[in-house]
Amino acid sequence: MKQFFLRIIFLLFFASTLQAAPVQVGIDTLVSGDYDALLKGKRLGLITNHTAVNSQRRYTIEILKANAHRKGYQLVALFAPEHGITGDAYAADNIEHGKDIDGLPIYSLHGTTKRPTKEMLKDLDLLLYDIQDIGSRSYTYVSTLCYAIEEAAKEKIPVVVLDRPNPINGLLVDGPLLEEKWRSIVGYLNVPYCHGMTVGELAAFFNGEYHIGAELHVIPMRGWKRSMTFEDTGLTWIPTSPNIPEASTAWFYPTTGILGELHIASIGIGYTLPFKIIGAPWIDAEAFATKLNAQKFPGVAFIPFHFRPFSGKFSQEPCHGVLLTITDPKVFKPVQTQYLLIGMLKSLYPKPFMDALEKSKSRREMFAKVNGTDEVFRILQEKNYVVWELKGLHDKERKAFLEKRKTYLIPSYGKG
Repeated sequence: MKQFFLRIIFLLFFASTLQAAPVQVGIDTLVSGDYDALLKGKRLGLITNHTAVNSQRRYTIEILKANAHRKGYQLVALFAPEHGITGDAYAADNIEHGKDIDGLPIYSLHGTTKRPTKEMLKDLDLLLYDIQDIGSRSYTYVSTLCYAIEEAAKEKIPVVVLDRPNPINGLLVDGPLLEEKWRSIVGYLNVPYCHGMTVGELAAFFNGEYHIGAELHVIPMRGWKRSMTFEDTGLTWIPTSPNIPEASTAWFYPTTGILGELHIASIGIGYTLPFKIIGAPWIDAEAFATKLNAQKFPGVAFIPFHFRPFSGKFSQEPCHGVLLTITDPKVFKPVQTQYLLIGMLKSLYPKPFMDALEKSKSRREMFAKVNGTDEVFRILQEKNYVVWELKGLHDKERKAFLEKRKTYLIPSYGKG
């Protein structure tokens, strides 16, 4: 009888390990054998960085080099986005051209040029893209992808996007869309701030909606579903930039990052909790938390928090504010919550808020680019109570987007 129960326990454990198999990302799919004809005889360029690892934590660069002879292609050039190919550069640092350990040229796409030039592309038959995104429009990696698709289309070079998870999930759509006049590297696609799409789906959306006409191939993941957060995938999170250290940070970037552009309060940049806290010397932490929680915004709670930033806004000054906690990811709205935070700061602390806003006028253009509209800044200046107006901003446009994006969602991921 004992042996019978031990056997049952072993079988149950074995079955559970099968169910817990990790998601296979695009690079896993590419080298599985199904796409050998796409690569054979081609000279490849790869836009990538340190986040491009497969389900077994091997770098895409390493995988492509190891398979080159057997599959009959050459890897001839690398391209680096913001933060560089190793991810150690700070935001807005100019990335220089260089070479990798094997002498492959590394072309910078975040230095004096942010687009691959004709000279950079001249020896390529295929341009690949493999970078982990964080699911927010203002993160520059997707803009770099769009620039590359445009330039590759001009040179008749096919583009291959190796798909990766949206770490928030593939369902959440929140925030304003992008008005044409505010297009930039911190927002190049007319999609909501949180769009609920993967990089592959965004590439297809861009190619179709903007009539680029590139030959585009999206190599899908296997096992990923739209309802998954990154923690559900079984994959290893590699910090996508210095201030996105954990997969969970992708949820908080769209919750406080836009506020950070105004330089009104610290959002944890220069402390150990980037994007997860908000504070300033003039905030009453307990009162701020009480007022925020009283609004009963879905899926979020605010805890009084005291800290002293090591660097950045209010460096070395005692700050008081809140620690944000997501209580239910299924109903949480990051951008709407951010507008609640901004509105409550204005209501409770009008003088320091408006003084800081006045000093931030020089940053109004960047604030508009990140939001995708200058309407937010105008409302903050002119209206006394802003939360509900900001919450409903671009509501009709978001609904129209949800219909439009259906064309570009990958069916195997489930419905959006």
